[in-house]
This record gives sequence, C-alpha cells and structure tokens, in this order.
Amino acid sequence: MALKTISLEQEINPWEAQAARFDFAAHKLNLDEGLMKVLRYPTREIILHIPVMMDNGHLEVFTGFRVQHSIARGPAKGGLRYSPDVTLDEVRALASWMTWKCAVVNIPFGGAKGGVICDPHKMSQGELERMTRRYTAELVEFIGPEKDVPAPDMNTNEQTMAWMMDTYSMHMRQTVTAVVTGKPINIGGSRGRREATGRGIMIVCDEAVKKLRLNPESTRVIVQGFGNVGSNAARLMTEAGYKVIGIVEVDGGLVNRNGIDVDALWEFRQRNGTIHGFPGASAEDPAELLVSECEILIPAATENQITSRNADRIKCKILAEGANGPTTATADDILADKRVFVIPDILCNAGGVTTSYFEWVQDRQGYFWKESVVNEQLEHIMKGAFDDVVRFSETHGVNNRIAAYMLAIDRVAYTIRQRGIYA
Repeated sequence: MALKTISLEQEINPWEAQAARFDFAAHKLNLDEGLMKVLRYPTREIILHIPVMMDNGHLEVFTGFRVQHSIARGPAKGGLRYSPDVTLDEVRALASWMTWKCAVVNIPFGGAKGGVICDPHKMSQGELERMTRRYTAELVEFIGPEKDVPAPDMNTNEQTMAWMMDTYSMHMRQTVTAVVTGKPINIGGSRGRREATGRGIMIVCDEAVKKLRLNPESTRVIVQGFGNVGSNAARLMTEAGYKVIGIVEVDGGLVNRNGIDVDALWEFRQRNGTIHGFPGASAEDPAELLVSECEILIPAATENQITSRNADRIKCKILAEGANGPTTATADDILADKRVFVIPDILCNAGGVTTSYFEWVQDRQGYFWKESVVNEQLEHIMKGAFDDVVRFSETHGVNNRIAAYMLAIDRVAYTIRQRGIYA
C-alpha cells in the first residue's frame, strides 16, 4: 500500500499528514479495522471561547482548544501553544503525534495538545496572564496529574505554566505541582527540562552518526529555528564537536562554513533581540540555506518546512526533526528515494516529553533529582528508542518514520486489547 497522492493543500494540513502516516503504518501492522478507528480519532475535543478584559478596558473573546487523543497508556500529555495560526486540525494532529511520541519512548502517557488563537507578541503580560488563567479555569475538570498534563509549546513558557499551576491549585484548594510540566525549578520544575529537547536531538544524532560511520568533527550541521529547541541543540552539538555552519530563521539566515560560535550568537540574540547583524557569520537566504550541503539538517521551527516543493533539493545525509511535522508525507517519499536517513519527529524531539515525564514523577514523589541523573536517564531512554525504531525499520523493510509509527501504534493497540472496550 503506497501513500496516496494528495493536493498541496492536503499535503500541508498536519492532520492529513498524520493520518496518511497512521493509515500506512496501521495497514503494515495488519491492525484490526475497529482498533484502527479507535486509534485514528481523538478521544475528546474541547473548544473554548475565552473572554479576556484587555488593558484598554474592552472585552475580547479568544478561541482555544484542548484535544485529548488517547489516555489508554496513562494521562494525556501535551503542550499549549499561542499563535494566530492555531487551528483545530493542527491541535488534533499534534495531540495524536504526542500519543505516538510517548509510545515510541515507552513512557506511561497518552497524547494531548492545546492552543489559543491569539497574537501573544501584541499582548501585554497582564493580558496573557488573564487569558491563561481563564483558559485553565475552563478546563479544570479535564486536566490534572491523573487526567491531562499540559506543558509549554510555541509562544508559551515557564511563566505560562506557573499561572496554569496556580489557577488549577486555587480551584483544588491545595498546591498541585504535577498538573503541568515545564515549570520554574523553584515551584516543582525539573533540572535539565529546558535543554531536554535539544539534548535529545543531540543523543539521536550521535547514534545516527555512529550508524552511518560519520565523524562528529567533520559533520556539518544546519539548524532551522533558533528558539529553545534549535539553540540548545546547536549549542550542545557544538560542545560535542559538531560543526554548526548555518542557522535558518524566518526572516533570514546565517552561514559560516568554518563553524558558527553558537554561544556568541546566543548572547548576541539576547542583547539585540535578533540574530541579524551577528559579526561571526554572513547573511544567507533562508530558503537556500535549508537546501545547502551538510551532513545533518535539523528543522526545529514549525510544520511543513520540507514539502514536495523543496525535498528534491535537500542535500543532507541525516534529517533530524526537532520540530513537530516539519516534513510532509509526500516529501518523505522523495527523501526515501534520495536515501536520506530521517530521524522522525516522534523520536527525534521526544527528549522534551521524556524529561516532562521525569518532572511529573519528581512532583508526585516530592523528591527532586540532580541534573546529571535527569540527563543520564534521558540518554538511556532516547538511545533505547532509537535502537527500537531502527530495528523495526530493518525487520519490516520500511523507512524510519513508518517504523516509529508502527512501533508506537503496536504498543498503544496492545494496551487497548489488554484493557478491552468499556461498554
């Protein structure tokens, strides 16, 4: 069974992209048709209309979502994003990816995702706080340490999680730190959480480099997106001896074939609010930089960066997906023909949710780990998941992405069969 031909509009719809991979992998597993239906659709979709008093005294209503895809293996888990472009289809897709991601790294969570349609860059801190608190209050019956555990995502951060935790705690009349992850350390956050997604990317890149018999010192890396994920991946990989030669941002790129000083770039960005004008690299067109020659390309920004329009020009040996859904299903076929070693998003960026799991465990124990313990446990889980996916790929004769989906779907389906269907 081949992935069916779809229009560009369908290709870049994240829900369609997720569904195409799911259907393909489920058929490869010969999954029962009834179970396919159970796993294909979210368990619950919540749409909220959130009234917020703005600083200028007028009342604005924002639309928010929380989609819980699966709770078969444990509480739902997933981020909350603030963006003008949030759609229900996007949140659905991200929730299902979280189910598969948690299953790939074999942690006891299902998948969820949340989003609010807003432009956080045009909102004050007070407006963001009021919106976050009302969003949380509306979801009080549906979230919780045993139900659904939110985390930061695009345009949300530790402060957002602190507001969510406080709002939920006020309703419960007790402090409940385990309701969210990605919190500040002094109110139940975990050491190592902030760098975890970037560190996870580096761990699986190390494994891929070994597998392809490359040498980190001669491995050129291009990173798209210099937010939390991309900057930490770039910094940690530079420390490990990789040569980061390019950084791609929405409004421009930077290149230095001899390697960019990532720490200096980070400090420059902190001071100036932009990477542009950094003296240690030359400006480059972002679209061209994305298809420049390198050994490892890390798309760590948003969905649909590699599509049928540019996949044939990608020149990397390893594509490490730091973002969720950066490659469309159609582009996958093109990359497979080019023999690009893809580390799929549901494996590659699972370091974040894995360390969120550690945070949840620590909150529930009331006992907090040293950062070295967090990093050691993360490495153990990421390496094990990488080996599982590669073994599945070789055993079943499929690419790494379909192997990761097959592994994840198999684990969730097995649990549902064991539990049975309540009727």
